[in-house]
Amino acid sequence: MQRILIVITLLFFGILTGFAIWHDGISGVYPSIVHSYHSIQIYVDLVIAAMLINIWIWRDATSRGRNPWGWIIATMIVGSFSPLVYLLVRSSSVPPQK
Repeated sequence: MQRILIVITLLFFGILTGFAIWHDGISGVYPSIVHSYHSIQIYVDLVIAAMLINIWIWRDATSRGRNPWGWIIATMIVGSFSPLVYLLVRSSSVPPQK
């Protein structure tokens, strides 16, 4: 059930992202960020959330003996797509206890 929810989220988020890029282009991101102080606050909030997600990915991947750097870099480039895909491809087994 969890995997289905992740796939549905990826699908709808991908459609929304594709529509936004089709409508405003990739260069439409910057003007929307600096449009107002509210926009800047939302962007900074998303950056903080991405950093927290990267901390979680770091801890989870290293506890499973995997290299987290690809996922961390991808999160900073493509945002939420990377953590969602990470959740799909990571091993569902419980990591070994230290």
